[in-house]
Amino acid sequence: MSKASVLVVEDEPAIARFVCASLSAAGLLPRRVGTVAQAEAELAAAPADLLLVDLGLPDEDGVAFIARLRQTSGVPVLVLSARAQEPQKIEALDAGADDYLAKPFGMGELLARVRAMLRRAAAAPLPAPVLRVGELAFDRGSRELRLRGAPIHLTPRELRLFEVLAAAQGRVVTHRQLLAAVWGAEQVDQLHYLRIYMGHLRAKLEANPAEPRYLLTELGAGYRLADE
Repeated sequence: MSKASVLVVEDEPAIARFVCASLSAAGLLPRRVGTVAQAEAELAAAPADLLLVDLGLPDEDGVAFIARLRQTSGVPVLVLSARAQEPQKIEALDAGADDYLAKPFGMGELLARVRAMLRRAAAAPLPAPVLRVGELAFDRGSRELRLRGAPIHLTPRELRLFEVLAAAQGRVVTHRQLLAAVWGAEQVDQLHYLRIYMGHLRAKLEANPAEPRYLLTELGAGYRLADE
């Protein structure tokens, strides 16, 4: 099996070297560039299986690069950035990033997220008829959700919220994306709607809603349905 290629777009040489060394030790094939122009030239010469993108790049903001990339490519993008504020995370995820890891980060977590993203990218393009994670089973056709084999009754709004998360299993869905999908584009600032209904869902699905197993919070960004 060929090694997955990872393009690291990072202008801090020490960070880029450390990340690439760790990726290489994990059995991947990293390449590194320090600017958006170099990244685009590198991708034109040879595609990558995954991109790690810093946002504070010297020739162009990483968010603009990701948004432009998304017009032509579905390659997974993981942002590595010192920007840790909620609006900054949301902006990057809304632009098309698949995941976001704020600096400083642990290399173990970075590699785990890289492995998860590569697994998802390598999966069949059509989702399985039944999504299974832990003791949850969701039949996409009948829209029936079961926990430990027993059906779970969801209101139409709760079901729609779960479906949106299920469609992006393992990936962060931002608050604004969830609000737009479930309540409509005019309600994207009504964060309390989301918190209330996420609480309802967790009460029905989680053994301990305060420490969720399935419906995970991405602080300052959104929510994610666990993929394992």
